[in-house]
Amino acid sequence: MQTNMQRLADHLIRYCKRPDHVEHEQTAIHRAIVNDSSLVDQPNFTRISTRTLHELFREYDQRFFLGQTMQLVHQRSGSLNFRLSKRMTKTGGKTTRIDYGHTSASGRVRSYEITLSSHLLFQGFKTPDPKERVSGVVCHDRLEATQRIFEHEMLHLMEMLLWVHSSCAETRFKSIARRMFGHTESTHQLPTRGEFAKRRYGLTAGQRVEFQHEGERLTGFVNRIGQRATVLVRHPGGELYSDGHRYRKFYVPLGQLAPESMKRD
Repeated sequence: MQTNMQRLADHLIRYCKRPDHVEHEQTAIHRAIVNDSSLVDQPNFTRISTRTLHELFREYDQRFFLGQTMQLVHQRSGSLNFRLSKRMTKTGGKTTRIDYGHTSASGRVRSYEITLSSHLLFQGFKTPDPKERVSGVVCHDRLEATQRIFEHEMLHLMEMLLWVHSSCAETRFKSIARRMFGHTESTHQLPTRGEFAKRRYGLTAGQRVEFQHEGERLTGFVNRIGQRATVLVRHPGGELYSDGHRYRKFYVPLGQLAPESMKRD
């Protein structure tokens, strides 16, 4: 008789459903989250919490993983946590395993954690006709992008549970991701802060810009782009930098900057 672990491993390796079946299941999850979640009340949601990730996990576990994932986590003497990160500014998601130094009756004690970047999710889908590519799939709203990232991380979790090691660069991962979720890539194209600044405002690091400060028009260059741009303006009383010049540092909202050649009324 197959164990749960063997049954799940066989399920992933042999999974082969029609693309329209996969899309139907993904759409059903999308609908369930919008209809039932306490925070996500629209596809381009403005709020999300780890509770939403728990809801996504339950839906995907039942529809794609035979409802056996938590049982397998417990078999591995493990726990599973979910987290949202504002500090992940380039990676859409990550899945980690922590091996503790002690063991239980069923083996070494571990914890697993799936983290999604709330920063990148809210950075995208801000245009009138928003579209972003995640895992090679065109996503039309923030919830679709969340699902594609979550699907990717669920596969990392399953590989860790079944085969200990997981890599989205390996053939096994790519094959399962394609057959199970229709993924054709292992990356996202959600805009980073720098890409958003370039897309929305035409701003890039190193660019010379102008801005108003206390009634005076100042000229400098963009040193860094975060929620605001860090602009360095040459000034004899400023801090000495490695290029031999002294600069004052200003934190300027992106919408208040203009390329140096432009003049504003």
